Amino acid sequence: MTKQLYLVTARYDESENEFLNKIETACANGVTVVQLREKNLSTRDYYELALKVKQITDKYDLPLIIDDRIDICLAVDAHGAHIGDDELPVKVARKLLGKDKILGVSAKTVTRATEAAADGADYLGTGAIFPTQTKVVTKQTSIDTLKAITAAVNIPVVAIGGITEERIDVFKESGIVGVAIVSEIMKATNIAQKVQRLKKALEML
Repeated sequence: MTKQLYLVTARYDESENEFLNKIETACANGVTVVQLREKNLSTRDYYELALKVKQITDKYDLPLIIDDRIDICLAVDAHGAHIGDDELPVKVARKLLGKDKILGVSAKTVTRATEAAADGADYLGTGAIFPTQTKVVTKQTSIDTLKAITAAVNIPVVAIGGITEERIDVFKESGIVGVAIVSEIMKATNIAQKVQRLKKALEML
């Protein structure tokens, strides 16, 4: 099965056009899912940005996942939403999204993972596996915990957190379906080449 390369967006000092161009380049070169993550935008600005990102993901026939905001997901008709520990309970999120949208849930422990799977999650994001450069505060998760989570649930698990091209081989025999990447793609000097090399590294798992 082809491993998933999941782009989680982050904006730095670039303009909106530069940001959108980065996403389009990543989509054109092999990412398989895009998660739009914005922690500081107003609801209106998040909505308008999500519409623009969805035009790109639709062009490449890729799923768009909205981080945190189920209202934005529904408003732009994205493919799904991803929630963490401090958002709505999984059962409530599932009910609001309905059965046809994808629901991703962050899970750092086996207990959280099994509960989320039972409550309607479609996939889990587990990490941070390595220290991250993003502004999102997170706690590291060991490879052993990651393996325990993949063994405990029957839904896909994606690893996230500080993952680079050079570190992908640590996931051999971990049971994950793919990796979620933020800075390694969004800060790359050549996004097209970086995505292609990440895809190649994933194929070796």
